[in-house]
Amino acid sequence: MSVLPLLGHRAPPRRRATPAARSDGAESAVAAAKPSRETRPRRRRWDDRGVSILEFTGFLPILLVIGMAAIQLGLVGYGINQAGTAARAAARIESQGGDGTAAGQAAVSGWLHPNVSPDKGPDLTTATVKVHVPPVIPLFGGWDVTRHATMPTDD
Repeated sequence: MSVLPLLGHRAPPRRRATPAARSDGAESAVAAAKPSRETRPRRRRWDDRGVSILEFTGFLPILLVIGMAAIQLGLVGYGINQAGTAARAAARIESQGGDGTAAGQAAVSGWLHPNVSPDKGPDLTTATVKVHVPPVIPLFGGWDVTRHATMPTDD
């Protein structure tokens, strides 16, 4: 068995035996001038060229939406991480008598627009940070992420 059919190649056509000689020994002039059906290239009725680019073009919007959704999930995860970090920083500084709001806002990237609100109690200091994660796909309005952190109050 040949490997060529597995790779999508066709084997060359087999040639027929030469036409039988006429009784006088000369070949027909028509047969010699006209190429046989086996030697002419065959035209395909349906050509497969260009089909893969059409399939790719049809599938490209789906790939873009999946990619943008993955980026959006990454941004939401980043926002959660930033909000948690800011809440811990704000609670720690506020529990020590400093400005927890400024510390929480300094711990977050500015494009997340943090809203820091520390609450100092007699035993515990709690800080709540809310950040807004912007949308990658313009059809959605973005997400608000809230994180809380509690630290013991230093006296």
